[in-house]
Amino acid sequence: MDPLIVLAILLCMLFILLALRMPVAITLITLSLLGIAIIRSPLAAFATLAGIPYDFSAHWSLSAIPMFLLMGALSHRGGLTSSIFKAAKIWLGKTTGGLAISTNVATAAFSAASGSSLAATAAMARLAGPEMLAAGYAPSLASSVIAAAGTVGALIPPSILLIIYGWYAEQPIGELLMAGFLPGLLTAVVYCLVIYLRCRISPDIAPPCHDEVTPSQKLKVLMKIWPLPLLIFSIMGSIYTGIATATEAAALGCIIALLVIIFRGDFSIRVILSSLSDSLKSTAAIFFIAIGAALFANLIAISGLPNQVGEFINEISLTPTMLMLIFVFTYLLLGIFLDPIGIMLITLPIFLPAFNALNMNLIWIGIVLVKLIEIGLITPPVGLNVFIVKDAFGDSVAIGDIFRGLIWFIVAEIFIVGILILFPKITLFLPQLMSS
Repeated sequence: MDPLIVLAILLCMLFILLALRMPVAITLITLSLLGIAIIRSPLAAFATLAGIPYDFSAHWSLSAIPMFLLMGALSHRGGLTSSIFKAAKIWLGKTTGGLAISTNVATAAFSAASGSSLAATAAMARLAGPEMLAAGYAPSLASSVIAAAGTVGALIPPSILLIIYGWYAEQPIGELLMAGFLPGLLTAVVYCLVIYLRCRISPDIAPPCHDEVTPSQKLKVLMKIWPLPLLIFSIMGSIYTGIATATEAAALGCIIALLVIIFRGDFSIRVILSSLSDSLKSTAAIFFIAIGAALFANLIAISGLPNQVGEFINEISLTPTMLMLIFVFTYLLLGIFLDPIGIMLITLPIFLPAFNALNMNLIWIGIVLVKLIEIGLITPPVGLNVFIVKDAFGDSVAIGDIFRGLIWFIVAEIFIVGILILFPKITLFLPQLMSS
């Protein structure tokens, strides 16, 4: 049987099984081995299974993932999350929609200490959610703000998705992490404007805050979040100056987070063990999916599809604009159904040859890709962030209300994607400074 026909059949099976809620990793591994066995031989499939998982897991650049996850777990377990939210609430609480804006800012700040959208969403849902509900905020606003703000963690360094993308696309991870900073900051600012406008249009969904805050209180609360700028400076500064690789910066972040916990008096064996457990579980889940996707990428390479894509582009004279439109549409569509890491590693073997054939900047492409994945995290029916928030809010908000509240943010995200595509300089400014 023609390898491309085999691949087409397996792709159809893949989407059917994922639609039936089969585990992503198991589905990818099973279909990949089946396809390699059909195209090559069962022996080749066993050889692939023996080699690729080790080659993937042993890649040096990916060692940054467990380190950044551990840093985030230590920061959360050590109380840094609550300190950030309290500071944002005191400084921004008096503005229109102040608590919601504070939540957005605090989530973006915590993302710089966690590297994970899902971790930032889960932490803020349990911390900021009850506060907003107690203040009389509409559940649809409170829940949608947290679900949307959590996606910023996919871009603001450190970003687990960007590390995996850099490994697969063979791009410098340090430059990728720096490239995500300005788009992540832009997203957080646009979200603040969306919240403000929404609360101005419908004042009843966000009652004004009447708590009086003195200048001394504002200064005092800032003293409690000093570890955050220290973490950000140590990670981004060491990567930007070339002093450390992404993995070394992650290790430095872990050390600083641990020292902060000790200095603040929050150190305990329970905090350490809980942090290690959290990071181990997250690392195992990420690597299991990524290994399955790496096997699937090998199947795509064996089928000859990348070469076919390159020839097809040359034959039809596909322009970069046309390719970007196809790319954006594909990711928006798949984001409705699939896991973020799964989407990225399933589609990259198909799109990367096309981008290379047209000499498109892969660092810029990586940031646009992660932005599109962000949209998938809040898009029905699968939006992972939505279900994390729903779990934290319980019966106080319905899934439908969360998704309706997210319409504002989805529109904002599409606007931001358009800006990043039209003005690549926003993404490439910091990486170009690094390499100059």
